[in-house]
Amino acid sequence: MVLPNLPVPFIGLEIYAAAVFALIYWGGFCYRDASAMKSAVKTTSVLLLTISAWKLGGPVMLIAALFLCMLGDFLLSLDGDVPFMAGVGAFAGGHIAYVTLFLTHPRADADRIFTVDNGLYIAVLAFLGVYMIGTLWRRAGSLRGAVIIYVPIILAMGLCVLAVQNPTGQQADLYLYARLAWWGALFFILSDLTLAYEKFVFAKASDARKLAPFVVWPTYWGAQLLLLIAFVGLGPRYEDGSIQATQPPFLYTAQMQP
Repeated sequence: MVLPNLPVPFIGLEIYAAAVFALIYWGGFCYRDASAMKSAVKTTSVLLLTISAWKLGGPVMLIAALFLCMLGDFLLSLDGDVPFMAGVGAFAGGHIAYVTLFLTHPRADADRIFTVDNGLYIAVLAFLGVYMIGTLWRRAGSLRGAVIIYVPIILAMGLCVLAVQNPTGQQADLYLYARLAWWGALFFILSDLTLAYEKFVFAKASDARKLAPFVVWPTYWGAQLLLLIAFVGLGPRYEDGSIQATQPPFLYTAQMQP
């Protein structure tokens, strides 16, 4: 199967359906209390992205990350601190899978991370990490230990995505796919930080807390979509430069067309 060599790879039925469920959740459920329907709609929107990554021959770590985040979505849609902490654990696993993907992808180069050009970006991530750890230490109560551990994990994702920037290869669109991965990581950080403020910082009756779910969901789901598109686009190519989708499950090898 050959996908069109376009800035965005072929969008199949699963992604269209996932977008519909995501919009339904955003408009009708993200701000509501826990319910079976809320959990089902939220989880389905990411399950369909996971299925799409598998069908398009996405790397195993991408599929694992989407699956773990889907599990986290289900757990975070439930009430109570226990499901919340389990959801944080699932998302931490998802971020670790993304970090592994960023560092081990055949087009990645860890030497691209710590460069002079990235100095300001790295400094901002470091400042953000220190600030959030301090804030959550004061506000998260008995949950502070787990959520503070989560902060460097999500920021590591924002750092390690630099390894796939400016990828080597003859196709001009590789740079675009790499930038989509970077934007996906940034959206993920924004979503998680907003969720942390919603859970631990904003007052219960405040307008900020009421509006937070409307920021958390589109940035989160959009991040997952961008990362899916990016790593299908950064995948193997045929000799004519078109994107190669393989029979799932697909493990990248060193024999990737430049």
